[in-house]
Amino acid sequence: MPPADIQVIGTELAIRWAEGGEAFIQLETLRRCCPCAACLGEQDVLGNVYRPPERPYTPASFELVRLAPGGGSALRPAWRAGHATGLYSWEYLRRLAAGGEAPQRIAS
Repeated sequence: MPPADIQVIGTELAIRWAEGGEAFIQLETLRRCCPCAACLGEQDVLGNVYRPPERPYTPASFELVRLAPGGGSALRPAWRAGHATGLYSWEYLRRLAAGGEAPQRIAS
């Protein structure tokens, strides 16, 4: 179920869930846990792993410039450093807010 409200408050993403309750995620955590293939890597149907090079983060990496819907089931943040390909499902945001495991880069 999508959130009732999402706002950036200081250095946190604040989420008010439609069924009740709130969640707060540090923007730095949100960016470092980006689930996109450019950040984590991806595997083709033959099992070949394609990993992006490690990129250094800058202060602009953690500055949110826009929040866009990712269809009806996700959020797509855009960061000042230019990254905007991560789709964060509502379930994934709940897990991040609860301090759950973030995805790891795909191992070769």
